[in-house]
Amino acid sequence: MGELANVSASAAGAGPLTMTSLEIAELVDKRHDNVMRDIRAMLADLHGEGGLLKFEDTHHNAQNGQAYPIFRLPKRESLVLVSGYSVELRARIVDRWMALEAQASLPVDLLKVLNDPSSLRGILLSYAEKVLALEESSRALEEKAGALDRIADAAGSFCITDAAKMLQIMPKELFAYLRSRGWIYRRPGAEHDVGYHEHLANGDLEMKLTTLVRTNGRHKVTEQVRITPKGLAKLAKVLNAQALLL
Repeated sequence: MGELANVSASAAGAGPLTMTSLEIAELVDKRHDNVMRDIRAMLADLHGEGGLLKFEDTHHNAQNGQAYPIFRLPKRESLVLVSGYSVELRARIVDRWMALEAQASLPVDLLKVLNDPSSLRGILLSYAEKVLALEESSRALEEKAGALDRIADAAGSFCITDAAKMLQIMPKELFAYLRSRGWIYRRPGAEHDVGYHEHLANGDLEMKLTTLVRTNGRHKVTEQVRITPKGLAKLAKVLNAQALLL
């Protein structure tokens, strides 16, 4: 493919893979101006007339020093372009894309990248975006942790059903989690759950007498396990960390 391989996809992995109109023209045995015409019509249908600009590029001929316009197409647009071509010509484009993607998966030649300002700039921009995203995520986690710490210092307690609503999970899921992690259990023959001593002692849970009104109007005093603000904050951090790992 000679010179055309040098004007095709980003060799150093900087930016998305693309295929130029020059390479497409060579692969499908068509004149470049005819391929350019087909590309303009296809892009206008897909993205409107204003959408052509983001696919335009310039090719500099190393032999005569001239520059002329080309299109640089990502995989989707290049496959749409040749969808009306013969099976043989479509196969050539598909084969070329497979080769480009295989090449992109190879280890990066760091020396080549460092000597290519365009590739280096693309990689630096990509890493800068990732750093900004991580910083934003870190700030959000710090704010959430601070809010949970403030909740932990609050007074009162919550029944497990209300705690589940605050944690934005189903009550049955929270009951199952607390039982499987050794927070609560039910004595044989009992109607209500009881907190394990460890979590009662460290302040995650508390047992509280609650008065229930039966359908016949009579009152019944029962003991209920409740989650303290400290326990709620601890559960929120653990459940959030588990959700991030899924």
